[in-house]
Amino acid sequence: MAFFDQLGFLSLSPGMVVMWLIGLTLIYLAITKEYEPLLLLPIGFGILVANLPLTGLMTPGEGLIWRFYHYGVEWEVIPPLIFLGLGAHTDFGPLLSQPRLIFLGAAAQGGVYLTFFAAHAFGFSLEEAATIGIIGGADGPTTIFLAAQLAPQLLGACAVAAYSYMALVPIIQPPIMRLLTTERERAIRMKKARKVTPREKLVFPLAATMVIVLLVPASAPLIAMFMLGNLFREAKVVERLTETAQNALMNIVTIFLGLSVGATMSAENFLRTDVLFIFVLGLVAFAVSTASGLLLAKLMNLFTKDKINPLVGAAGVSAVPMAARVVHKVGAEADKKNYLLMFAMGPNLAGVIGTVIAAGIFLTMLQ
Repeated sequence: MAFFDQLGFLSLSPGMVVMWLIGLTLIYLAITKEYEPLLLLPIGFGILVANLPLTGLMTPGEGLIWRFYHYGVEWEVIPPLIFLGLGAHTDFGPLLSQPRLIFLGAAAQGGVYLTFFAAHAFGFSLEEAATIGIIGGADGPTTIFLAAQLAPQLLGACAVAAYSYMALVPIIQPPIMRLLTTERERAIRMKKARKVTPREKLVFPLAATMVIVLLVPASAPLIAMFMLGNLFREAKVVERLTETAQNALMNIVTIFLGLSVGATMSAENFLRTDVLFIFVLGLVAFAVSTASGLLLAKLMNLFTKDKINPLVGAAGVSAVPMAARVVHKVGAEADKKNYLLMFAMGPNLAGVIGTVIAAGIFLTMLQ
């Protein structure tokens, strides 16, 4: 009888079966549609195994995946390591060549703050509202970093929402971009940017770290690792460290991050009415962030002779580099010879920094 009591089949619940379907759906989208496969695939598998009964994988203090989550996410280790790899991949040249584009990245955080107030009005606590709002930055690691500290019970739902909307950038953004611009505006050709020197690229991560961390100390874990990775890249003397941060280390921590996040999505944590609100509010946050960056570009054009193609403002969300690619594609519809990708990378990178600063502000206010 003891053997039969330990059979998982006897402990199944309808909620677990529903979560299996959700996990399998994410796996399907990752494989067949290639929607953020590096993270949706392990997240989907994490959901699947977390909803298999009697495994003990998420038992506090004992479970294997619980250890990944506790020491990696709760102890704030994995998201900063992801940022180390991102920094090693990043070329800040497009941003440094046209510093004014940083304002577009800042404006694109409008959806984060607006959704923060909206979520609180819907009854979420301030900590939960901040975690939901940060989805608008379209930055998965930052969303996870903030959720783990302010609202761990929402971590799985917010992470899946953030990565889902990142994957859906080519679907969500173009209608907003076309709605808020004319064909003539979309065809604006921006002046060729100046060439950025290697010395400028080397100094930037050092200066940015000092300025941003002095202004928002709570952003230090992500900003410091992001800029360290970029310093590896631009120093040109630590190729082994750069390659490790870009590839091996990035791949390892991505596996643990995705699996840990997925495993937090048990049926009792996920199958709740408020989770649906999270996905709706996250979509609103992302849409508003896209629109606010675009509208600021149009406003700036009223006061400058050197016109900005408003589409590049939509790249202020930090879905790098997908948002920049979408900007280029929509711009090419109006003018096939208009190459907007490198211009769009400026606000795209500024958006990454802006989202981290927003998370730091929330932590400072609410932690």
